[in-house]
Amino acid sequence: MTQKHGGKGYSPPNQAVLILVLTGGIFVLLSVFLAGFLSVGNLFTLARNVSILGILALGMAVVVIGRGIDLSQIAILAVSSAIAVTLINTGMPVSVALVVGLFLAVFIGVLNGWLVSVIEIPPLFTTLATSLLVVGVTRALVVPHYQVFLQPGHELLQAIGGVIGFGLPVPVIVFVVCAVFVHLFLSYTVIGHFIYAHGDNSEAARLTGMATRPLTMIEYGLCGATGYIGGIVMVSSTSLMHLQIVESTLIFDVILVVVLGGVSLVGGRGNVLSVIAGTLLIGVLLNAMTIVNLDLQTQNIIKGAVLLTAIVLDSYVHPRNEETAKQGD
Repeated sequence: MTQKHGGKGYSPPNQAVLILVLTGGIFVLLSVFLAGFLSVGNLFTLARNVSILGILALGMAVVVIGRGIDLSQIAILAVSSAIAVTLINTGMPVSVALVVGLFLAVFIGVLNGWLVSVIEIPPLFTTLATSLLVVGVTRALVVPHYQVFLQPGHELLQAIGGVIGFGLPVPVIVFVVCAVFVHLFLSYTVIGHFIYAHGDNSEAARLTGMATRPLTMIEYGLCGATGYIGGIVMVSSTSLMHLQIVESTLIFDVILVVVLGGVSLVGGRGNVLSVIAGTLLIGVLLNAMTIVNLDLQTQNIIKGAVLLTAIVLDSYVHPRNEETAKQGD
């Protein structure tokens, strides 16, 4: 089985480095020619938004490295955090409510992994169906009006969305902690190495005795957990969770970050540096489009074109082999 990086299953970070250099160049140009881009307030907003996008992309990267896809991540984000906030508002201790929300997010993720690996439903259809199901059930039983507000008096939770020190947004710290954890998990644990092997060639991994079904459940469970963390950061920043976020283009932004940074859709390639590179580039571009007040349709056209280009590039650099074609994705 092909080794990707220093004997640890990673690919050389050439694409990630290229994206980082490109991001630096774009940042300099925007700082010079786009009024307001370099303002303290905008940089604060940029850092916060990039952090949330990066947290979500970390979880998605784990699934994509394992040759999967999770279209339900934003639904898990919205549902689990909305239920946690609802429980907090009813008087449940914050710590208990947060654990319940985390358990729910991981459970939905593991369910996705079970349906993909045991029932063998293609991940695209599995996660799309799960997304519709969990949002529908949550709206029917918990949040009928699409949105839930965090009531005042929970300063500790709201502090997650605040700043510390010299104005450093706490979400940035959360992103860094998550990035370090995912890096250590993928680089220095047996399960992390198995995920690369699984994505590189799932049939060979199965024949060597790897428990690929539990491995798939772990991948999707981690993706659900990072979605929940991103949701809690959102709630802490705005004191609100709106279920209509599921209908936004956020899930495509996450996939765009992952693919553009160098995490291959054919599996087995990519790392945390890839996620950081893609996150910074897309975060800067989205921020710039917001400042120049591009309408939503134009933004979607640009993001769609960039995503399509990234997928074509990925297909060219990492062509699908016969074993890949059997995955049904």
